[in-house]
Amino acid sequence: MQWIELTVRTAPEGIDLLCAELTEAGFDSFMIDDCEQFQQFLETSRDYWDYVDASLAEKMQGLSQVRLYLEEPSAQEQIAQLRDLLAALPTRYPGCDFGPLTIALDKIPDEDWENSWKKHYRPLTIGEKLLVIPQWMTVDDTQGRLPVILDLGLTFGTGEHASTKMCMCALERLISGGERVADLGSGSGILSIAALRLGAKSAVGIDVDPAAEHIARENAARNGFGADRFSACTGNVISDRERMEELSAGRYDIVCANIVAGVIVQLMPVVPNFLKPDGVFLCSGILTEREQEVRDAITAAGLTVFDSRHMDEWCCLLAK
Repeated sequence: MQWIELTVRTAPEGIDLLCAELTEAGFDSFMIDDCEQFQQFLETSRDYWDYVDASLAEKMQGLSQVRLYLEEPSAQEQIAQLRDLLAALPTRYPGCDFGPLTIALDKIPDEDWENSWKKHYRPLTIGEKLLVIPQWMTVDDTQGRLPVILDLGLTFGTGEHASTKMCMCALERLISGGERVADLGSGSGILSIAALRLGAKSAVGIDVDPAAEHIARENAARNGFGADRFSACTGNVISDRERMEELSAGRYDIVCANIVAGVIVQLMPVVPNFLKPDGVFLCSGILTEREQEVRDAITAAGLTVFDSRHMDEWCCLLAK
């Protein structure tokens, strides 16, 4: 079976109305590429990202379009319906700028888009001891490495990113056995699972996203870690003082934060509450251009950076 990808070029002002009309007409399989929404996301979410790929920013420049996906047997009839809909829009909404409303067509082979990438994936070796394995793959010989089994269909952390690799390598150096570990912004739970594999006694994953709690717990179970070793919870330890005190009770030997520089800076005033007197704070997700800003925040919180590592444009810091 063939699929048709149909791209309608429009303008930022008209994209919402166009999508509403498409939905009303029964076109429910479409994607939106809009430069203004992209810029709005960048401006309103600045605390949660530090890096935007230059090619993506260039691609989004001036772009406002809707991509629809149609099955070929009925595509011609739907295309005719779409052309009538587009022709009527300027008349129905004379005060709105819909842009060119031109249509481009492209055929796409039918395949399992969600799973096709899996055939190209290989287990990921990290550091001297760890091996990240997708949950759908069986590895008979791990070459002596400790397996970290994850659902890699997630966007919460898979080990591919330089900052995650540096954190996992740091955990190899830090864990000798029996440590209590907390991961602030735990996502998939990859750092907690790695810590447990390396010999930590227990780990807790904390994230502001409720979905992350369930995902981390499922990934931990895939690795054989139940509630006696791993716990996941939802909470904002920056803004919710009561929740912070509850989660920091007992304190930890190692506290991880693989997020972004802006959030790490916000976290620093509460990080000492989580640390034992000789505990270590491990943080990454820091662009080198913001390294000094994070170092200053660490110092202001009463901690001292004793180690730093760099990979590509990213930085990982250890502090006591």
